[in-house]
Amino acid sequence: MPATSHRSLSTATGCPPFDSMGFCRVEMLLFLISVLGGAFSIQSARGDVGLQTRFCRRTVQGRYLLCDENGYVCDALSLDPESRCCPRKGEQFSCHGCNLVSHCCNSYEFCVSCCLNPLQTQGELVLQVKVARPVTAGTYASVFDFCAGRCRHNSESVVHENAYFSDFHHCFSLPSNVSGSIDAISEGRLAGINVFVGRQGESCDSACKSRGQACVTSKLSALNQCESIKKFMSCKGGCISSIGPDQPAEVVEDAPKHLHPGACLYTKTKTMLTCDGFHQHTRRLCPCT
Repeated sequence: MPATSHRSLSTATGCPPFDSMGFCRVEMLLFLISVLGGAFSIQSARGDVGLQTRFCRRTVQGRYLLCDENGYVCDALSLDPESRCCPRKGEQFSCHGCNLVSHCCNSYEFCVSCCLNPLQTQGELVLQVKVARPVTAGTYASVFDFCAGRCRHNSESVVHENAYFSDFHHCFSLPSNVSGSIDAISEGRLAGINVFVGRQGESCDSACKSRGQACVTSKLSALNQCESIKKFMSCKGGCISSIGPDQPAEVVEDAPKHLHPGACLYTKTKTMLTCDGFHQHTRRLCPCT
């Protein structure tokens, strides 16, 4: 080794020249290893930071399509290989194949996409919804969790255990039994709407028309919950879930016993909410304008 190089290394390590104290060779070796090791650690750390990528959460139920947490629908082959998100092209929060009155869709992935739209689903409310019926059940952690869970098939959309009420059996509306702040939201949705109780056997179309107004189908869902019905009807026989185009409604007191006289009725099948439905033994609750 040239003298200048020999001297510079000795100075850097604080050691005498090699020929004075041979063990300094070991110290210099350790010194070089520590310097190189530090540089390698810094480079590795920089590399790790560069590799940090947030992966999209996605639905997994569909055979061909999926929806990511950003509200985009695509097929699995179109996923970004790094982020695992759908391409940000096409329509975000697509409601393709959805009934915006009933909040029900004929496709699971588009149900989730539509549900993720802040204009369709209010985050502060869905985070209060319990994942299951037991009182001890927890609530949804995010709007995506709510939409992905709520849009799946459930007992409310099945008849005779092996068939669906309708092709629109993926629904993301809030459960009818959710109370509290949801009641206030329902009142807000009825702003500018006149609510009337129809005569026995009368449709809402007829009830509103007799008052010089028209029934608003999109507002029936705001009345289709026990809290709302009880504000306008006595519900002496309780409030129960039913199936029929005449709901929300109240069964007249002289109705046959098997029809639950005095009971108020709401439907879990939102696709059945119509203005022209009626039943000979009920009085309908009608939104008119």
